[in-house]
Amino acid sequence: MARRCDLTGKTVQSGNNVSHANNKTRRRFLPNLQTATLLSDTLGAVRLRLSTRAIRTIEHNGGLDAFLLSHADAKLTDEGLALKRRLERALAKRGAQAA
Repeated sequence: MARRCDLTGKTVQSGNNVSHANNKTRRRFLPNLQTATLLSDTLGAVRLRLSTRAIRTIEHNGGLDAFLLSHADAKLTDEGLALKRRLERALAKRGAQAA
């Protein structure tokens, strides 16, 4: 399983451990990924592997639906785009039934 956020694409970064003697050794900074089940008003329960920053951003934007609809397609990963398209189709279907 890749160490990558399903919506934002945050992934592993690399850097250096720097000792007191200024010796540098390579290290990896891993994202804090959590498996989260989010409730969508339209889609129901959606289970994703998200970074904690993405979870906070989703909550700040008012939920999964608002987050996906407000973000540009270029800022979302393939999984995020697929979920956004699924959401838009469900909203269009719901709107067509109401009319």
